[in-house]
Amino acid sequence: MGRILLLSALLFGLLAGAQTEKCPCCTDNHKAFDFWIGTWKVTNADGTAAGENIIEKVQDSCILKENWTSAAGNFTGTSTNFYNLITKQWEQLWIDNSGRHLKLKGNRKGASMIMASDKFIHTDGNEYVNRITWTANEDGTVRQLWEVLKDEEVVNVAFNGLYKKVASK
Repeated sequence: MGRILLLSALLFGLLAGAQTEKCPCCTDNHKAFDFWIGTWKVTNADGTAAGENIIEKVQDSCILKENWTSAAGNFTGTSTNFYNLITKQWEQLWIDNSGRHLKLKGNRKGASMIMASDKFIHTDGNEYVNRITWTANEDGTVRQLWEVLKDEEVVNVAFNGLYKKVASK
């Protein structure tokens, strides 16, 4: 019983300490993906409508939350993105309305956030990696490029979208 009380006191102390910091997620590393924040119209590489995406900071600026709706409105998804202080990497967990999910991790390099999945075995028996790169362009747009790699070589582009901010009202 004494150990439980001690562990509870330690945990409460850690949580209380974290809550008293002014902004524990306001470091440069935590802000590295802020260029993706906004309400966006997204087009495919050929200029056709891909969908709409809303990216916002939640949980006292510790999480970037994504809410995607396809242009047809029948495909939606949400991702949670955060900077992991332990691994020193950004992580994303995407889950869509078909029940599929994608886990990514990586970091910002220059004007781009680059995250990749662990290797996975496809139904063809080969190992692949999903790599998604978001690049902040000088004109305020963001390019999202989702590539599928086999042995470090790009074998497929799953998505190539351009994000344009929706004007504030």
